[in-house]
Amino acid sequence: MTRSGMARQGKPNRVQDDPEPLWRWGGDGVEGGLKQVRRLGVGDRRPVVWWSLVRVGLVGFEGGSEWWGYVSGMSRSRMYPTSEQAGVMLEHCAHARYVWNLAVEQHAHWAPGKNLAPGFAEQCRQLTEARRASEWLRAGNADVQQQALKDFARAKRAMFTSGFGEPTWRKKFVHEGFRVIGTDRVPEFEDDGGPKLNAKGRQVMGRSVVVRKLNRRWARVRVPGCGWVRFRLSRPDLPRAKTFRVTFRNGQWHIAFAVVPEPVDAPGTGGVIGVDRGVRITAALSDGRKLNCPQLTVRERARIRKHQRRAARAPKGSERKRAEYAEVAKLKAREADRRKDWCEKTSTMLARSYDLVRFEKLNIKNMTASAKGTVEQPGRNVQAKAGLNRAILAQGWGLLRRRTQEKALGRVEDVPAPYTSLRCSACGWIEKNSRKSQAEFLCVSCGFSCNADESAAHNVAAGQGGIHRPRRTAGAGGVTAATSCSSTREPQPVRVGIPLS
Repeated sequence: MTRSGMARQGKPNRVQDDPEPLWRWGGDGVEGGLKQVRRLGVGDRRPVVWWSLVRVGLVGFEGGSEWWGYVSGMSRSRMYPTSEQAGVMLEHCAHARYVWNLAVEQHAHWAPGKNLAPGFAEQCRQLTEARRASEWLRAGNADVQQQALKDFARAKRAMFTSGFGEPTWRKKFVHEGFRVIGTDRVPEFEDDGGPKLNAKGRQVMGRSVVVRKLNRRWARVRVPGCGWVRFRLSRPDLPRAKTFRVTFRNGQWHIAFAVVPEPVDAPGTGGVIGVDRGVRITAALSDGRKLNCPQLTVRERARIRKHQRRAARAPKGSERKRAEYAEVAKLKAREADRRKDWCEKTSTMLARSYDLVRFEKLNIKNMTASAKGTVEQPGRNVQAKAGLNRAILAQGWGLLRRRTQEKALGRVEDVPAPYTSLRCSACGWIEKNSRKSQAEFLCVSCGFSCNADESAAHNVAAGQGGIHRPRRTAGAGGVTAATSCSSTREPQPVRVGIPLS
């Protein structure tokens, strides 16, 4: 690729005439211009990196972040800032995104055999120098910017420990958020309840988020530069956390405290429930209940199509096109909120009501893979498969399974999915002709009839799946011993070694 092509794509260009390594950044995605200078310190094994920054405003970088989201199990609440507070928090988002992207660009120059890339402590010192040089950065909150560097350091560690990829750039309007560390100082204690002391024998003081409860439904939290910001209180007790994260997406602000809720205690009744997941019925339970994930209404889907048609007719890059797509995103976010709310409530109900919850083991990633194929081998029924993929993803199968596992810790099992919908839950006979339709199951061996999803849920609850062999007599959902008979033959007598003469 030519140097001009790299500039058009917003990639760094090296100036060959400079005696020292010099990198300039400019072009797409940067408002007002940005120049990043990277120099190697003489006689130092670690490169000393500093930035020369110009007025940039709200910088929007192309790309996203592989490490972006909430800690597993962490809940979030809706925030309701004023217009002035929202403006300050948007500035915090810009600062955090800007510092993150600079760290990504800094580590992108590293290659095996070169000097080590700077770590978190070195980057914090460089951030101090950058704040002295840039009035725009200096106007922001230092803690918010340092926490962005800490997020980047955690993402780099997760790349090696958790299998995540390289941290990538955060994009404006997509990755809007920042993390705040508590300002209150509280004493820390050991696991046994004793005070935590340092090497000099003094009490260790930790950070704590400043949260105040207003009433049963509302509370407020102190955000740097904004003062007290109200948020919806969805739990009876105030969160006790050292940090919290604020995110902005689809016109809504949310706050997530760095506190993982405790798992739900088992009821102790010994109950076992099987969950069969489908498209027509989202979750069919072995106790006969059929639960469906809420979707958009007919009128809401019509509104989405209307705004999509208007956006298609609008000029490229116009405000009208951006406004129409914003309306579409707002409606789709409403559907996602309904799905998450349903998964949270359903998973809580399963964790509280049963000692053991069994799901059929589904590979959702492969089930929702595209069928378009390649140029040499194009796929068939691509549009129909795309519609099926959207229908599967709209049910929230993975989210329901994950949230149940987090709440009912150690009480969730996976049952192999093959033959759970073809096996008779009364006699255990496996026959594809027993599945008369999507909803009707009629066993060709014993004549047992019930809803197909309910029969599959009984098999999942009994742990019967993945073995293509019939079962001997058993009650509905009972566990029976496997025989060596073929599924296409009638049960044959088993030889026990008794002589005939």
